Amino acid sequence: MKKESQKARGARDLLPADMQRFRAIENSFIESCSRWGYKEVRTPTLEYLNLFTSAGTLTPAMLNKVYSFLDWDGWSGDRVVLRPDGTIPVARLYMENMAKAGDAKLFYVSNMFSFESTGKENREKWQCGVEYIGHDKPSIDVEMIALAMEILAKTGLKNLKIKLSHAGIIKALLSSLVVDNDEYVRVLDQVNHGNWQYLMGIKSAGQDTKNLVSLLLNIKGKSTGFLENIKALPRVSGELKGSLENLSGITSILDELDYPYRIDIAATQNFEYYTGLNFQIVYKNSTVVSGGRYNDLLPLMGAGKVPACGFALYTDQLMKHISDEDGTNINQVIGIYAAIDHATTRAVFKMADFLHKNGYPSEINASTNKERYRWLIKYEKSSSSFVLTDCMTKQSRKVAPDRKLLDIIKQSKTAE
Repeated sequence: MKKESQKARGARDLLPADMQRFRAIENSFIESCSRWGYKEVRTPTLEYLNLFTSAGTLTPAMLNKVYSFLDWDGWSGDRVVLRPDGTIPVARLYMENMAKAGDAKLFYVSNMFSFESTGKENREKWQCGVEYIGHDKPSIDVEMIALAMEILAKTGLKNLKIKLSHAGIIKALLSSLVVDNDEYVRVLDQVNHGNWQYLMGIKSAGQDTKNLVSLLLNIKGKSTGFLENIKALPRVSGELKGSLENLSGITSILDELDYPYRIDIAATQNFEYYTGLNFQIVYKNSTVVSGGRYNDLLPLMGAGKVPACGFALYTDQLMKHISDEDGTNINQVIGIYAAIDHATTRAVFKMADFLHKNGYPSEINASTNKERYRWLIKYEKSSSSFVLTDCMTKQSRKVAPDRKLLDIIKQSKTAE
């Protein structure tokens, strides 16, 4: 009889191999963000529910998936949630701690929680997030894409696809189709769930408007010139024209930098607080990064007119696509083994300490499984000496914890 798991539904354990991939992603992310001038922050796992409801920053569908409970404090307890989103807490952090300093370039590694009814999907998901607060230039939007692509390249992924959309274009189209506010909310909910055909059934919209909607939704590919032509059409509103100009400015920079991208206006979903560019980076039909511009979020939260943009790298998705070799390969570990007793302890620990101080991972009391290690060091009690075995070449030689040992290891790594 199979023993029932004591793990909570929708939860997962990260085993050593999983954590190896996780750290490889995290280290690449932190290194790139730091080089681009971003500073790390961390927000609480618990936030007040009204942070996500008072400004209408999350849709009702998303709010139905949050983990919320009463933070009991006598009769004045407030309802709190396990963080369902990374951007909104960072926006709060900026407002309360950094707003007087002006613009801010921030990054974080955090877990998000979202209820999923079947229990088959993870209810806890990890993200690496970036937020650039305080500037509203197309070059900053492009920086988000460039930074994300650099991070993904470090993990070894190739043949990545960049999909571009624009929330401003979509909202301008909805405004031209719908005049009633209640209907606008219903239409927005349909669009957020990917039901774009719903737009064509709106009775209050004229045929010319529907034709324009169809034209924009069917843009597929690298179409900067096509965007310019649409701007010139007589039925294009000022709001729509401004959004088209913004997207065209972004794609022009991407063209200069030779980034491969594909415009797909209908690719955007769940854009509740996005206002401008929305992008996705896809690997093998899996979205590993998404982000965009959200100039209305901080004003909705009471911060004044503060533009911002950012992206989230979906760590759980990315972990499925990188191999163990993309992290710290366990086969680069040095195994040290000996019959540990009073006579050998000092020598063995001295060797391990020497290797650690020089940047080489090593294990004491290692097994003799040569597939697990790149090198094995055996302490021979009879001669009070160490023997290094290269597990690839099978060659052995006597060594000591000195510079010569480091040179031998370095040379064998270079020869691989």
